[in-house]
Amino acid sequence: MFKKMKNIDTAFRHIRSFTLVVIVGCILICCFALYKSFSLVSQMQSKIYILANGKALEAYASERKDNIPVEAKDHVKTFHTLFFTLDPDDKAITANITKALYLADGSAKRAYDDLKENGYYAGLISGNVNQTITVDSVAVDINEYPYKFRCYATQSIVRPTSITTRSLVTEGALRNISRSDNNPHGFLIERWTTIDNRDIKTVSRRQ
Repeated sequence: MFKKMKNIDTAFRHIRSFTLVVIVGCILICCFALYKSFSLVSQMQSKIYILANGKALEAYASERKDNIPVEAKDHVKTFHTLFFTLDPDDKAITANITKALYLADGSAKRAYDDLKENGYYAGLISGNVNQTITVDSVAVDINEYPYKFRCYATQSIVRPTSITTRSLVTEGALRNISRSDNNPHGFLIERWTTIDNRDIKTVSRRQ
């Protein structure tokens, strides 16, 4: 009888040990499943999809600090393109300048007012002059805030009788502001000034 009780006790211990192993295994599997689920959800939240030309393209979300150099350079490029792309049309000039001034502080407005007061825009319209700009490069220092930048560009001024190519070098600083439809990068150009703006060459046009 005692032998039977001992066998039962041994069997009970085995069953208890097996049950504990099964429970621990289930807990580990559940924890692993929860971990993988949260990991998958986190990865999915870091991805967005955009529709371009009828195709779904995957985009990745990232911290703003990771994109500062790229966004800052594009902001500076966009501003200069808008400010210096001028057609002999008052409405077109006003539209471009208005968009550009959303991207900069009063230093850009003062530059615009000076050019307007000196008759620069009136001269473009009356002389049927078209002006375009190509931004060659933008250097941004993100080690110090506000972020200082220097922009190197080339202007092309097309007159009825000639085409003038000019070099343009400007500098300023970038301050963080809230993003908006008028300022999608969330930067504001401060203390903007022109360092160099001189003729490189002038080529006559055939009449």
